[in-house]
Amino acid sequence: MVKVGILDSTLREGEQTPGVVFNIEQRVEIAKALSDLGVAMIEAGHPSVSPDIYEGIRRIMKLKREGIITSEIIAHSRAVKKDIEVAAELEVDRIAIFYGVSDIHLKAKHKVSREDALRIIAETVSYAKSHGVKVRFTAEDGSRTDFDFLAKVAKVARDAGADRVSIADTVGVLYPLKTRELFSALTKEVPNVEFDIHAHNDLGLAVANSLAAIEGGATIVHTTVNGLGERVGITPLQQIAAAIKYHFGIEVVKLDKLQYVANLVEKYSGIPMPPNYPITGDYAFLHKAGVHVAGVLNDPRTYEFMPPETFGRTRDYTIDKYTGKHALKDRYEKLGVKLGDAELDQILAKIKSNPTIRFYRDVDLLELAEEVTGRILKPRPPEHIEAIISVKCDSNVYTTSVTRRLSVISGVKEVMEISGDYDIIVKVEAKDSNELNQIIESIRAVKGVKSTLTSLVLKKM
Repeated sequence: MVKVGILDSTLREGEQTPGVVFNIEQRVEIAKALSDLGVAMIEAGHPSVSPDIYEGIRRIMKLKREGIITSEIIAHSRAVKKDIEVAAELEVDRIAIFYGVSDIHLKAKHKVSREDALRIIAETVSYAKSHGVKVRFTAEDGSRTDFDFLAKVAKVARDAGADRVSIADTVGVLYPLKTRELFSALTKEVPNVEFDIHAHNDLGLAVANSLAAIEGGATIVHTTVNGLGERVGITPLQQIAAAIKYHFGIEVVKLDKLQYVANLVEKYSGIPMPPNYPITGDYAFLHKAGVHVAGVLNDPRTYEFMPPETFGRTRDYTIDKYTGKHALKDRYEKLGVKLGDAELDQILAKIKSNPTIRFYRDVDLLELAEEVTGRILKPRPPEHIEAIISVKCDSNVYTTSVTRRLSVISGVKEVMEISGDYDIIVKVEAKDSNELNQIIESIRAVKGVKSTLTSLVLKKM
């Protein structure tokens, strides 16, 4: 029977993403969100790195003692007694000691022999254990380490007091079959200790390798929200949580809270999620091709591996040149418009004759239906209220991600990034002041928008 949990390292590995810096308040808020999400362990940072990380962990531990945070809290540490002492001061649940064990690391970084490395690992793990905390040892670059020596490292760490050993694929070179074989062999060779997988994503295999490690006996997967981390990051929390649920039937976190946590980390990291990002991207449950939409309307399982509601999401589909008659009919029915087959065929022909239009809004579809039927289906929006809305973004937000979200709001005609007091200019059209207010509220609701200034266009020149 598979046994697995999630360790999230957004506050440690995630902050090692180039350009990412979390302040103390953000660190605490992320930790609370991760605990609410239900991760088993939170790697809260390396307290010897800087005072703000130390203070962030101190505040997180205060919330842990108050019962607000329930996840196990881990402090990162080099295999150095001074680092261990600093981590122990914070009374964390666990100290995680890391040391490079491949010959490459031993020769180029540590400049020690294998024997010296084993001695250092034993001494520092034992020293951490003497402070009355649980200890994990991380075999940095374990995936490029000779197996016999790696097994010896794990045994030494275990015998010194570590109840967990993490195998780090530090440069992301493993592939699934090799990963499963490695963990299967380690769990047999080194009993009485549990193994973690820390998979980097350099070859885009972190999720696959993490699943293979679980099959091999790993009981904890290291993740970051949105896959942040050194270089291209490590196993993304959203993707591995969904994959574990699908393949093993285990809900390692509260899946319906993933979107909130992903948005929170996107906001504070300033690293935007691409719209086609799995599970939490804007397009994750948005369908386009006519055959896909027809299938989903009949049975969502045709083109969805799990229902979007599992993740707190909803499904939708676009209307454009790829649209089929089934999808078009469904959209008009949702708008309260009944059309015959011949009328739908004519509208579909008009849509397909304009291949450069990215998508048709509901108001566009109503106009097309009026052209074809000659009937006034709903009062046609006169569109004589036009406005220019200046948008100021939060300082820690990637402006392009905000621009992308603004561009799909109904009533928005054009979006431009600018420099100056404001970051984005949005041109909008509305039929009346009520609709204009709705558009403005939609713009203000976009994450990353700090403030707006609306200017009415009184006369077209």
